[in-house]
Amino acid sequence: MTTEKVKKILYLILVLIIGGVLLVLGFTYQGIVLPYLKNNTTATIFRFLLIIAGTYFGLKAVYLVINRFAARLKKRVEEETHERIRQIDTLAGILRKITIAGGIIIAGLMLLKEINVDIRPILTAAGIGGIALGFGAQALVRDIISGFFLIIENQIRIGDVVKIGDKSGLVEAINLRTVILRDLEGVVHIIPNGSIQSISNMTKEWSRYIIDVAVAYKEDLDQVMDILAQTGKKLQEDLQFAAFITEPIEILGVDNFADSAVIIKIMITTKPLKQWEVGRELRRRIKKAFDQHNIEIPFPHRTIYWGAGQKNN
Repeated sequence: MTTEKVKKILYLILVLIIGGVLLVLGFTYQGIVLPYLKNNTTATIFRFLLIIAGTYFGLKAVYLVINRFAARLKKRVEEETHERIRQIDTLAGILRKITIAGGIIIAGLMLLKEINVDIRPILTAAGIGGIALGFGAQALVRDIISGFFLIIENQIRIGDVVKIGDKSGLVEAINLRTVILRDLEGVVHIIPNGSIQSISNMTKEWSRYIIDVAVAYKEDLDQVMDILAQTGKKLQEDLQFAAFITEPIEILGVDNFADSAVIIKIMITTKPLKQWEVGRELRRRIKKAFDQHNIEIPFPHRTIYWGAGQKNN
């Protein structure tokens, strides 16, 4: 709901209520006493106007506070991305709607009470209706509450690559009720916020690519790790990839003794969403460097035994 629409709604409500009060004043001036205003009509009308004015200016004040809070929050964000600003605007819009709805409901009940209308049945019916709605729409309420905290805590943003349950993909939209992912095959996954138990964000602030490099047992491991370090250094010096790499390649060392290979674990840290591009290029360069230095990358061998033929007697 935009600012102009909210203003129009507030003005419309104000005009309707003031029009009703003026109509009551007209009846009173003509000597017509309305059933609900038999006692102290002037005082009742004054309280009417006081409630209307208080509600209107109160809502305007809260509306102004929310707008200023949202503006300051945007200034405090280190990287004012479009997605983050959109999240702040979404939260501000929700707070505005809740405030306006709550203010109008409270003011309406106060006005009804002023004209001696018993509001207890209304409150009772609203309570019963709220309970029934709560039981019937538990999943919806849970989704909305979860979505609210998902947005306010900035757990994920549009453009992140995340894994939620058994689904993973690029975040295309974050709504109050759902999160929308698109995987590498182009399939769109719509996940209700209330069903999210955990989120794995692979592109928050920075990313990392890990490679298990397998070499033959006969190779000199110190030489192999030196070749890996040189390969990573050349990749970081390449202008095409230098801007994507935030830290030099790390050689973690020998990680495992496999059946036919020694496993050396390496990793490289990149900017978000760039780990796959950098990692694929690093793998390509490692293969070329190993070929150049005759470093064997072993692969499983299988000996097939056909069995001995049956001897003829």
